[in-house]
Amino acid sequence: MTTLACLLGGYLAGSIPFAILVSRAMGLPDPRTYGSGNIGTTNVLRSGSKIAAILTLVGDAGKGWAAVFVAQGLGADAEQSALVGFGAFVGHVYPVWLRFHGGKGVATAAGVLLALDWRVGLAVLAAWLAIVVVSRYSSLAALVGAAVAPGAAWYFAGAGPMLAAVAAMSALLVLRHRANIGKLWRGEESRIGEKKAAAAN
Repeated sequence: MTTLACLLGGYLAGSIPFAILVSRAMGLPDPRTYGSGNIGTTNVLRSGSKIAAILTLVGDAGKGWAAVFVAQGLGADAEQSALVGFGAFVGHVYPVWLRFHGGKGVATAAGVLLALDWRVGLAVLAAWLAIVVVSRYSSLAALVGAAVAPGAAWYFAGAGPMLAAVAAMSALLVLRHRANIGKLWRGEESRIGEKKAAAAN
């Protein structure tokens, strides 16, 4: 497997827009037309359908996990697996099918981490869940998860391709949440369950 094949394969898998596919299948509005306009789980939840949100979450996380799992099954080494995972994350954030306007990558990143090293994935998910429970801010939980991820990758896997991929995903995830950071600072960010439009995932 070449570097280009790893990146492209992961990218194409990650670019599958489950939020739109699920919404269409369930007869719901296109998630790009309401709320934050994002194709992530949090925005799909604003449609009023928890089932649609759950299916979107599973799909987005599953594609990240599956991309790495399939690559490993085909003989990908640690570096190639990391490239596939990073490609899947970028595919969700910048999908070619949607003119490169995608989601923020939280669920897809979680799936990638679980496939690369389940210990890292669980550590980040634990941090994310703790912040969600305490604050009910999806964006804050994502930012904390992004901060925890590189440290967890270094602790469990050491320096190497996985750490580089995780650090790159974390940096891009924080960049994608820059508007949310401003809203959190101003106290304008919506909490999970509120109907106000705010980009959170």
